[in-house]
Amino acid sequence: MYFLSGWPKRLLCPLGSPAEAPFHVQSDPQRAFFAVLAPARLSIWYSRPSVLIVTYKEPTKSSTQFGSYKQAEWRPDSTMIAVSTANGYILFFHITSTRGDKYLYEPVYPKGSPQMKGTPHFKEEQCAPALNLEMKKILDLQAPIMSLQSVLEDLLVATSDGLLHLIHWEGMTNGRKAINLCTVPFSVDLQSSRVGSFLGFSDVHIRDMEYCATLDGFAVVFNDGKVGFITPVSSRFTAELHGVWPQDVLDGTCVAVNNKYRLMAFGCASGCVQVYTIDNTTGAMLLSHKLELTAKQYPDIWNKTGAVKLIRWSPDNSVIIVTWEYGGLSLWSVFGAQLICTLGGDFAYRSDGTKKDPLKINSMSWGAEGYHLWVISGFDSQNISVGSDLRSIVKQPSILLFQFIKSVLTVNPCMSSQEQVLLQGEDRLYLNCGEASQTQNPRSSSAHSEYKPSREKSPFADGGLESQGLSTLLGHRHWHVVQISSTYLESNWPIRFSAIDKLGQNIAVVGKFGFAHYSLLTKKWKLFGNITQEQNMIVTGGLAWWNDFMVLACYNLSDHQEELRVYLRTSNLDNAFAHVTKAQAETLLLSVFRDMIIVFRADCSICLYSIERKSDGPNTTAGIQVLQEVSMSRYIPHPFLVVSVTLTSVSTENGITLKMPQQARDAESIMLNLAGQLIMMQRDRSGPQIREKDSNPNQRKLLPFCPPVVLAQSVENVWTTCRASKQKRHLLEALWLSCGGAGMKVWLPLFPRDHRKPHSFLSQRIMLPFHINIYPLAVLFEDALVLGAVNDTLLYDSLYTRNSAREQLEVLFPFCVVERTSQIYLHHILRQLLVRNLGEQALLLAQSCAGLPYFPHVLELMLHEVLEEEATSREPIPDPLLPTVAKFITEFPLFLQTVVHCARKTEYALWNYLFAAVGNPKDLFEECLMAQDLDTAASYLIILQNMEVPAVSRQHATLLFNTALEQGKWDLCRHMIRFLKAIGSGESETPPSTPTAQEPSSSGGFEFFRNRSISLSQSAENVPPSKFSLQKTLSMPSGPSGKRWSRDSDCAENMYIDMMLWRHARRLLEDVRLKDLGCFAAQLGFELIGWLCKERTRAARVDNFVIALKRLHKDFLWPLPIIPASSISSPFKNGKYRTGEQLLKSQSADPFLSLEVDTGISDIQRSQSWLGSIGPTHHEIDTASSHGPQMQDAFLSPLSNKGDECSIGSATDLTESSSMVDGDWTMVDENFSTLSLTQSELEHISMELASKGPHKSQIQLRYLLHIFMEAGCLDWCIVIGLILRESSVISQILVITQSSEVDGEMLQNIKTGLHAVDRWASTDCPGYKPFLNIIKPQLQKLSEITEEQVQSDAFQPITVGKTPEQTSTRAEESRGSSGHGNIPQGEIGGCSMVSRKEDDTIRAEEEEPFEDGTYDCSVS
Repeated sequence: MYFLSGWPKRLLCPLGSPAEAPFHVQSDPQRAFFAVLAPARLSIWYSRPSVLIVTYKEPTKSSTQFGSYKQAEWRPDSTMIAVSTANGYILFFHITSTRGDKYLYEPVYPKGSPQMKGTPHFKEEQCAPALNLEMKKILDLQAPIMSLQSVLEDLLVATSDGLLHLIHWEGMTNGRKAINLCTVPFSVDLQSSRVGSFLGFSDVHIRDMEYCATLDGFAVVFNDGKVGFITPVSSRFTAELHGVWPQDVLDGTCVAVNNKYRLMAFGCASGCVQVYTIDNTTGAMLLSHKLELTAKQYPDIWNKTGAVKLIRWSPDNSVIIVTWEYGGLSLWSVFGAQLICTLGGDFAYRSDGTKKDPLKINSMSWGAEGYHLWVISGFDSQNISVGSDLRSIVKQPSILLFQFIKSVLTVNPCMSSQEQVLLQGEDRLYLNCGEASQTQNPRSSSAHSEYKPSREKSPFADGGLESQGLSTLLGHRHWHVVQISSTYLESNWPIRFSAIDKLGQNIAVVGKFGFAHYSLLTKKWKLFGNITQEQNMIVTGGLAWWNDFMVLACYNLSDHQEELRVYLRTSNLDNAFAHVTKAQAETLLLSVFRDMIIVFRADCSICLYSIERKSDGPNTTAGIQVLQEVSMSRYIPHPFLVVSVTLTSVSTENGITLKMPQQARDAESIMLNLAGQLIMMQRDRSGPQIREKDSNPNQRKLLPFCPPVVLAQSVENVWTTCRASKQKRHLLEALWLSCGGAGMKVWLPLFPRDHRKPHSFLSQRIMLPFHINIYPLAVLFEDALVLGAVNDTLLYDSLYTRNSAREQLEVLFPFCVVERTSQIYLHHILRQLLVRNLGEQALLLAQSCAGLPYFPHVLELMLHEVLEEEATSREPIPDPLLPTVAKFITEFPLFLQTVVHCARKTEYALWNYLFAAVGNPKDLFEECLMAQDLDTAASYLIILQNMEVPAVSRQHATLLFNTALEQGKWDLCRHMIRFLKAIGSGESETPPSTPTAQEPSSSGGFEFFRNRSISLSQSAENVPPSKFSLQKTLSMPSGPSGKRWSRDSDCAENMYIDMMLWRHARRLLEDVRLKDLGCFAAQLGFELIGWLCKERTRAARVDNFVIALKRLHKDFLWPLPIIPASSISSPFKNGKYRTGEQLLKSQSADPFLSLEVDTGISDIQRSQSWLGSIGPTHHEIDTASSHGPQMQDAFLSPLSNKGDECSIGSATDLTESSSMVDGDWTMVDENFSTLSLTQSELEHISMELASKGPHKSQIQLRYLLHIFMEAGCLDWCIVIGLILRESSVISQILVITQSSEVDGEMLQNIKTGLHAVDRWASTDCPGYKPFLNIIKPQLQKLSEITEEQVQSDAFQPITVGKTPEQTSTRAEESRGSSGHGNIPQGEIGGCSMVSRKEDDTIRAEEEEPFEDGTYDCSVS
């Protein structure tokens, strides 16, 4: 509401002895001049510019007679000052302006500048006037004067002898004796039948007092600490007085009165401020609230502040500033919300952590409109830090000016229907709408109206143009700062009102005279063209926007007439384009609701106008007609007490029960904030209803209003919206109140479910209170957010050396900035509804907001807060809320997640209480597994590990581990291995301390074992200098247990994990899922070769070659080979092969062939050299190779799609020259001769190229081939060789089989398998026949060998009797050099950098090492 800005300014007083230092400042009623007192001087300062105008110095002789000056008071018209002195004299000074056109300070402009044009009132506004001070009258009251107070045309003086003097400003004692306080009766209230007791002792006198115009009396503090309120029994002071006092205040020190809210703030010696109000009926003093520092916020100072020294209400009566004997400032809103306190944070501590001395304040006074606070500071605190510098500036008497920015709601309450936060400073505005360019285009069509979690692209929320989106209102932390036009400010400072339109695109400001407006789109100000028109109007009741029009209530100086004017934004700012309506009395407040204007006037009447757009010829104007007038004088004691008036569609009846449903959105009621009491007047529907069709709709007779009802007390601001939405009726039809220190309240409508008829005994609305941590400045209705602002501080003291006193202000004070802030409130409301057994309403409300991006957070907050309160409560709770909240959350799919996140964020001690309400964590874990939500299940595992014995958590971890293996969640698997090892090694026999931070759900929340890790490759010393080694460069944390299987950890535990991994690998092999096996091995560092060696004759046997072949084609997206219809005789039979040159010809010869493939792969396969051994290529792998047909330069038409969603990328690489010229196309065998090719053979080549799989798959297959070769699983090698269609691979395997060591059973298996493939190729897949023909000679050799082998002995394996540990610790040791070690660096390095997708379909296309890291491959 009010926020400090920047550093305070220092005004230097003329040099003099310390005895002449100023100690008291008092502003005049208009706050243009400030009287500053020193012991024997009276100075007058001007506010803008802040300069000293004149000083009166008391001669030494009379100074000793009068004593030093004490207090000053201004006459209401600022022509006189009364100064009280120590010896009981009152000195009356006259202020006269010097003759002629002489000014003390004048602005100087360059010649020809626009300001030189003679404008009326120019001199007065621009210059500091020259004034004279002369003492006119001296009055001796013969007793020390305690307090001076100006009351209307009189001066009220309290002296220490217990008398109250009423003195006329001309210096006469009004012709009557002073009132003796002992004769004033005091009682608890004005109703008590007996006359109150008198202040019985002789030495009682008033210590401090202040007059309250709206209560017509004084708030007083007596010298014994009692406080009270004295009021005349009849209308004039000449009559007898009567006093009331509260019984419980005995330590009062000072008082300040708020006229608008009728509050009296009494400072106490204990350091708190007690704020009282007067009960309207009994006249007793009621405690409204207290302002006190809490031990929670200020633990080191809250009870050491000393007595309250000074209290001052701001000029607009919306905030109060308090200072203590100890020093420091604190700022509070009218009903006790704390805004700023300088006793903590950067105000109290330096950047090195040492404590500063607080600023001691001797006197303070608010400047015009509350933009400045004039402070006279004490010096004792600063002398210590200054050191020996005698001429230091700090010791000089000085006045500090604190600068403030305030919310527009303090002065223009009609802005409360807006969703923007607008703050106004002395010369600039702060706006939270982000850039206006974001908000130019509304949603293009209703197709986009469904909720988008991030609304950047559609700046308007559902409901058309009237609501800005979250992104613009929350956007970023910075304000959009608009500098107010200096031309306007020069003659119209200070800015009194400002307003922003619904879309946040236009701002209007009102200064002393006239107004100006600014467009955020064009970044331009519009001022009155005719300056006389501007200077002729004074805006009185604020201003508001209605579409493109500005509506304002003003006083016309030339015609002496109150008017209501409407100006169009787009036309020139001139009265010629304005629509003017004359008004009967001065307008105090104005507000717009849909197409109606509501105005509150000084005669306590409310008037409703209708406003409509009119186009007469070229000019567009607005027409205004009076609809209805309502007199409120019966209910309002003083018009100044009305804080805000609003027209709303809110009523006690909901729309369902109204006889005519469309009236639900009409102006149903008037909300009036009367000195903090919210009063509602509804339309009276009890009379006969007027039918719409009977009368002309334009002259519709509006229903009268019922008598007012009080809705709430201590209300500072009211928010309501005129939008409506079926989805979020609860939030849009509610009324939001800010109640200062009591937090917020919402008046929420209650709807029956499914439009059933509501119960007659059920209330249709309910008032729910809730606390938020920020001061609310705007409510986003649909988004369930409150927007606010908060003061933040930046220390710059480290930039200065400690002993330099020149920059003392920057060292003493931090730099203050205002930050934007926001807060969710939905969980408070849901909780309040559940407390009141309105679970059905809570469910309706929550379901309407379930689309909000932070809805999961809302549920979590609610659960967390209730849990913390109930589980830590010392007394047993009779009716605990936690079971209700838990049951409520189960209604939402996020239930499991919410519970576990809440548990992880609360301490372990509260878990039992939580799970007693929400259910057993074992059951919840199983629910997560059933719902396939493994990350949440992993979080539950940590809970189980802390709450259950290790056996239980191992059992559940095993379940999760197996599920994660099945689903290929490798991150989770790695964490699970670590987790299981931790349980096994006995680390968790005692439950570990709970982690504090919430990990991202993707890691499954296992960061808790941060120090343990699995290294995905073997540690360096274990890698043999073999031909082929892979090392992961993305290093993982390595600790003492950084190795994949650390030898010193528990063998049984390793065995247990190994068994699970082996079981999974066996299952994958049995299901012929080679791709998954590769991913599994690479991701979990599984010892594939060692395991395959052991399983060579069991799981690693190929039972059915044909099925295996088909499965691999499908998994690796590898097309089956096809024979084109034209070439029945294959070029293979003629032994012809081709080189790159001829391939280049083939591209142009017959590029487009229509193809169809059984496996249904929907794109051209990219291919590299499939001829020689794997030659090095210099290709970057196309990482987008699985994103739809990309046809740029392809020379083949796409294969038709038969339903496989994964398309394979493009054949663009074949057209790039690098793949042709770099010698990739080598011969398979030197024996084949290169002959020229025929047309049909070219077709065949194209077919062959088209029948390659993706390059990625090729690398993966070669890698697997290498692994199986190492492990001696020759049958698998044959299958992969067949897919790759490389006869060199087959022949190499067959060479190995000829050695005597190979198992005969395996040879037999290979032989029968190849025969089966041959039969299958003949019948189903003739594309394989050419290749099978090539390898026929080797097959015959194989059958001969098998026949020999049958007779010979059993086969001995290569790796004899290796233990699992040996196999596992030696990473690549058994990898031989069987000719496949030369996988090119480029292929491996390049292909591994594809980002991992969560999606399993994409995971199925992982690159060669099946790994998302980067690999360095050394090739010897």
